[in-house]
Amino acid sequence: MNILTQLATTEPASGGVFGALGIDFGMLIFQAIAFIILVVLLGKYVYPVFIKVVDERQAKIEAGTTAAAKAEKKAAEATTEIEKLLKKARVEASEIVTTAKEEAAAALEAAEQKSKTQAERIVAEAHAEIDKSIVAAKKALHNETLELVALATEQVVGKTVTAKVDAAVISAAIKDAK
Repeated sequence: MNILTQLATTEPASGGVFGALGIDFGMLIFQAIAFIILVVLLGKYVYPVFIKVVDERQAKIEAGTTAAAKAEKKAAEATTEIEKLLKKARVEASEIVTTAKEEAAAALEAAEQKSKTQAERIVAEAHAEIDKSIVAAKKALHNETLELVALATEQVVGKTVTAKVDAAVISAAIKDAK
C-alpha cells in the first residue's frame, strides 16, 4: 500500500505507535540486521583497503615532504658551496689580473731598458764613428797642410827640396807654431 493512503486512514493501525507511523516492526529488525551485516562486511573487507590506500598515500606524502626538505637543504648547501667557489674564483681572477699587470709592467720595463741600452749603444757607436771621422779629417787636414806648406816654401825658396828634408822642416815649423 501506499504510504499516503495508510496515513490518511483514520483507523488505528494494529501494532501501536509503530503501526500508526506505518512502520513494520519485523521489517525494521530485518533492515537493522542487514545494516549491521553491511557495516561488519564493509568494516572487515572494504574499509581496511581504503585505510591502507589512505595510509600509503599519507606515507608517500610524508616521504615526498621529507625528500623535498632534504632537497631544499641540499640546494641551500649547494648554493652556499657555489657562493664559496664563486668567491674563490673571483679572488683567483683578481690575483691573475694583478699578476698579469705586474708581468706586463715588468715586460714593459725590460723593453724600455733594452731600448735604452740599445739607444746608448747606438749613440756610443755614433760617437766612435764621429771620433774616427774627426781623426781622419784631422789627418787629411794635416796632410793637406803639409802639402800647402811645402808648396808655399817652394814658392818662397824657389827650389825644390827633397821630401825628407821638406817633411823635417815642416814638422819643425808646425811644432814652433803650436
